[in-house]
Amino acid sequence: MKSIYRQASYLLSADKMEHLPKYDGFEVAFAGRSNAGKSSAINAITDQKSLARTSKTPGRTQQIIFFQLNENRYLVDLPGYGFAKVSKSVKDKWQKFLANYLQTRSNLHGLVLMMDVRHPLTKFDQQMLEWCRAFNMPGHILLTKSDKISRNKGIVTLQQVTKYLSNSSIDISVQLFSALKKTGIKEVHNKLNGWLD
Repeated sequence: MKSIYRQASYLLSADKMEHLPKYDGFEVAFAGRSNAGKSSAINAITDQKSLARTSKTPGRTQQIIFFQLNENRYLVDLPGYGFAKVSKSVKDKWQKFLANYLQTRSNLHGLVLMMDVRHPLTKFDQQMLEWCRAFNMPGHILLTKSDKISRNKGIVTLQQVTKYLSNSSIDISVQLFSALKKTGIKEVHNKLNGWLD
């Protein structure tokens, strides 16, 4: 299914539940703090340079964005959280919308959670993991920007996050990832294939 990601294309953006596509097929959502490299990761996974818009200003994604892979498979870019320079009322709106989506979207089959390998398991990350547990949603963590640290430090962080997850009784896997170096993409594809097949 590798080629399916290369044919990803923008479908729509929505800021209300009623604007989402109808319930059919399979969806995998991508979430993360606003500076965790979510857009870069999506572009690397789909082998496209500008499918997801990257920005030097954290928090530019303010809607749920759907990318279509084929007739009934989608990748979903969720609003960045935690670091965006927006008003509290806007953040509250995002959070309510995000929670509603995660809780009620019956064709959502998995959540890919981006964490900067240098700053993993922030309170916002932990909240997302708690949502996964509460909604019985399988997840996969990408420890992004692994090119920014040594391989040894990356392995230590990977072990620390793995240990944290082992005590949380939720179905979450974790890996190192670098959009810049294109490392870890095959592992992500394998995880996505399982959820989208």
